[in-house]
Amino acid sequence: MTYQFLATERDGPVEHVMLNRPEVRNAFNARVIAELTAWAEGVAEDSSVRCVVVGGAGPVFCAGADLSWMSQMVAYSHAENLSDVTAAAQMFAALDRLPVPLVGRVHGAALGGGAGLAAVCDIVVSDDEAIFGFTEVKFGIIPAIISPYVIAKIGPSATRHLFITGARFSAHHARDIGLVHEVVPTEELDDRIAAYVREILSSGPDAIRAVKALLREIAHRDTTDALAMTAEAIAARRVSPEGQEGMRAFIEKRKAAWNVSPDPHRRSR
Repeated sequence: MTYQFLATERDGPVEHVMLNRPEVRNAFNARVIAELTAWAEGVAEDSSVRCVVVGGAGPVFCAGADLSWMSQMVAYSHAENLSDVTAAAQMFAALDRLPVPLVGRVHGAALGGGAGLAAVCDIVVSDDEAIFGFTEVKFGIIPAIISPYVIAKIGPSATRHLFITGARFSAHHARDIGLVHEVVPTEELDDRIAAYVREILSSGPDAIRAVKALLREIAHRDTTDALAMTAEAIAARRVSPEGQEGMRAFIEKRKAAWNVSPDPHRRSR
């Protein structure tokens, strides 16, 4: 598929997708949302993909909503706004449902929906100069559609603080609250992303898909309710072909069949 505002590249089992509107700091509009949704749905059906890295072209990861798009919203009816927002909600849901790890490469800024995009990533590495913010209240609106993912990522206390104030915060604070997992100098960003990709590719691809599915299922269950489900999940993995191969490889002190190395010279930016 040809995209207007996304740049995609496949490196073996790793899919790289980049928001590609650097002239407007990779801001979202209806077209970007439609393309990112279609891309995510396609990747979800592609069994050859084992990992996804999402980034942004130019100096900024994603600055939230496009100004010209917001200008159109002012004239929308309630029904038009509902349709517009539902499409954005479906985009975040499609990204959250990806069966493979979604690794975020954040640099420059992640604001509004851009910070929401970081929240749906499984792993986020940020450069140390990046600025984050759930800034919607500054414009008289609210970060509603990203709220489930943000609460799941950073908890209700930090979410209340940041949603209510709309304050911008540093990459180091983003790491402290769990929105970001690692903060590095800009020049080290690609190397750290590559290290995470290597870790993912050294693990069983079906096991990772099973982990993501399991986490969605048990997220809101208590330990008693989850007991049977989690026991069945690990029992099934132990007798699966991949589980058998992984355990035998460990015992035999060799690499498992799925353990491949990505291109060490690949750069995401």
